[in-house]
Amino acid sequence: MSQTATETTLPKTLGQLRSSEFTAARVNRSVKDELRDNLIARLHKIAANTRANGETEPLFPGIVGYDDTVIPQIINAVLSRHNFILLGLRGQAKSRILRALTTLLDPFCPYVAGSELRDNPYEPLSRFSKDLIASLGDDTPIAWMTPEERYVEKLATPDVTVADLIGDVDPIKAARSGHELGSELTMHYGLLPRANRGIFAINEVPDLAGKIQVALFNIMQEGDVQIKGYPVRLELDVAIVFSANPEDYTARGKIVTPLKDRIGSEIRTHYPESLDEAISITEQEAWTARSYEAANTDIQHIEIPHYIRQIVEQIAFIAREDKKVDKRSGVSQRLPISTMELVLSNAERRALLHGESLVVPRVADIFAALPGITGKIELEYEGEMKGSDTVIRELIRTSVANIYDSYFADANTQQIEQWFNLGGSVELNDKQSTKDILAALQQIQGLFEKLTPFKINARSKPEVAVSAAEFLLEGMTAHKKISRSEARTFTAGEKRKRNEDAANYAEKMRQREQERQAESAHNRTRRGFN
Repeated sequence: MSQTATETTLPKTLGQLRSSEFTAARVNRSVKDELRDNLIARLHKIAANTRANGETEPLFPGIVGYDDTVIPQIINAVLSRHNFILLGLRGQAKSRILRALTTLLDPFCPYVAGSELRDNPYEPLSRFSKDLIASLGDDTPIAWMTPEERYVEKLATPDVTVADLIGDVDPIKAARSGHELGSELTMHYGLLPRANRGIFAINEVPDLAGKIQVALFNIMQEGDVQIKGYPVRLELDVAIVFSANPEDYTARGKIVTPLKDRIGSEIRTHYPESLDEAISITEQEAWTARSYEAANTDIQHIEIPHYIRQIVEQIAFIAREDKKVDKRSGVSQRLPISTMELVLSNAERRALLHGESLVVPRVADIFAALPGITGKIELEYEGEMKGSDTVIRELIRTSVANIYDSYFADANTQQIEQWFNLGGSVELNDKQSTKDILAALQQIQGLFEKLTPFKINARSKPEVAVSAAEFLLEGMTAHKKISRSEARTFTAGEKRKRNEDAANYAEKMRQREQERQAESAHNRTRRGFN
């Protein structure tokens, strides 16, 4: 299409369309050919920009982590003009990928104005458009579709009917028009015919009843269906794409074999393979760029430490491998997204309570974000026995320990441990201001000297310093070097306490033995006098 063409300059009648750049050869291309042509043009452009700038432009902006796995397979499917299915667990961007296919459609697509089937003006499909063109000729009005209007999506549920997807006879329309019920003009078309000359996406296709799937593959292959017993041939031009969960697709076996056979490509999606990819997705999706009223005199800035982002993502990675979590259901990428939003909100709440201008999340805020995690995982029997809160707290502690090791694996924390072993304790909770907590943490010998990975010094902002120090203490707690109560009071480690208790018990036993011996000697003395 011309670079200068806009919606206001597009042809308004069939005659104008014939004399424009929208020739019959161009408009008559099938949707799959259009996707293929535009994909080839996009790949040429990306390759040219890469050679010129050395930077690779993503084919589908916003899709992270699939550049070497899923995206090449989608390219192959589009180049092959296939209907395809995306197979993957929940939260793997399947719907987003399907919606991104609209970027491969032309900016504008003409159709006969008023047509329910969005008919090609050069090759109309419906009786309505054929009669209109025969009556008006070059004066036939033309309307235009944008790529977004050419994308139709349906979430498959067991109650979907043939009428919903394909259509049904409309007796009211037949009575008003005087046509027989078997006439095409009495049909009320469903979603699939209304997606003509576009992309039709069905999410969670295994949940469709078998007879609906039969109607789908019949129209995909032969182009005809039966509505209320009337044979209606609909040679639709549609690119049909699907999504499904592997558990439904294989174990429950709800996709009928003929439909499987007619799906050209089966493409498997996956969860992020690295923390960096996962962090990029959460940064993109989570609502963290928050703004405040101009009159607000408190919060001015938000700063999320990188280790907090790492811990949040690590929770999902560990949960996907934990034997107490159901792997068949998966752990959605929505888990870290929701968790990060709650983590930031808890830090935001704390800043508002104490009138602080800088919001910096801490590890404590991750424990406060349990509501964002509990609904995102399905537990196995062992996990159900322990309880979701207990399992999630264990996941968080393990995540903290793993990220702690990436920063402090070689750190010598004996001086900090000794401070606690000598009876020191510190309480860190939301009831205290950051300045009060910082003053308490500064009493711990050797604590801030260990925060060199975060470049904490005397000029660091208190909120940043407190967050880093708490992370160090939480990591030591996760490795059982020190202890922490549910009230968030850090004290000596459990091993030290057990040793002290054992020593105290031994001392008590010695005292009792001495008292017993003294009493026995006293009794013997009294017997000698007798």
